[in-house]
Amino acid sequence: MLPLHLGAPAGVPLSVLAIGAHPDDIEIGAGGLLLALAQGRPNVRYVVLTGTEERHQEARNAARSFLPDADLAIELFDLPEGRLPAVWADVKEILEGIARSCSPDIIIAPSSDDAHQDHRTTAEIVPTVFRDQLSLAYEIPKWDGDIGRPSVYVPLSAETASRKVELLHKCFPSQRNRDWWDDEVFLGLARLRGMECRAPYAEAFTCTKSVIVPVLSAPGNSREETL
Repeated sequence: MLPLHLGAPAGVPLSVLAIGAHPDDIEIGAGGLLLALAQGRPNVRYVVLTGTEERHQEARNAARSFLPDADLAIELFDLPEGRLPAVWADVKEILEGIARSCSPDIIIAPSSDDAHQDHRTTAEIVPTVFRDQLSLAYEIPKWDGDIGRPSVYVPLSAETASRKVELLHKCFPSQRNRDWWDDEVFLGLARLRGMECRAPYAEAFTCTKSVIVPVLSAPGNSREETL
C-alpha cells in the first residue's frame, strides 16, 4: 500500500476547516487526525453548528485539547439540534459565510451517508459551498448501524488512539452516561479500521474526489508522493 502524505504548501502552515453538526462530532470522527495534524502547527477553523452553552464550552475545551499547537479559530452556532433539515437555509448561509472568508487546504466534515439527519444535512451542503478543496468525511458510530465502506485511512499508534479516547472522556463529561460512550466502542472501531489498513489503529474517511500530483525528485534521490 502506497502512503500518501498530507503536506502544506511550501513555506505556509496547512489550513484546515473542521465542521461538526454537534459538539463532539469532530473529535469522535477525526480526533486522531487532529492530534496528528496539530504537530505541524496548522491554521484550523473549527465550526460547530448546534449546542447549548454547556456543550459549547465542551467544544471549546476539546478544540484546544486536540489542537494544542494550532492557530485556532473557534466558531459555535446554536441552530436547533436534531432539526437541521428544517433550517437548511441557515446551515447553507453559515457555511457560505465561512467559504467567503477562507479557502482551506483540507476540510473535515460529516458523511452524506450518515443516518443522523443533522450530520447528513451538513454533509450534503459542504460540497455545494466548497468545490475546490480536499474533503474527508468522517464516520461516527451509533445505534443506526450506518458504518460504511471507507476509502481513506489515517493510521494511528496505540498511544494516539488512547490519547484520543482519554480526551473524549475529559472534554465531554455531559456524554459519559450515554450507553454507547465507552472505550470499547471508540477503540473497537479504531482497531477494526486499523486492521483494514495494517496499522494498530486507524480512523477512516470517505473522499469523493481527490487530485494526486506525483512529485519526482532529482535522479538518484528517493521519490515522494503527496496528496
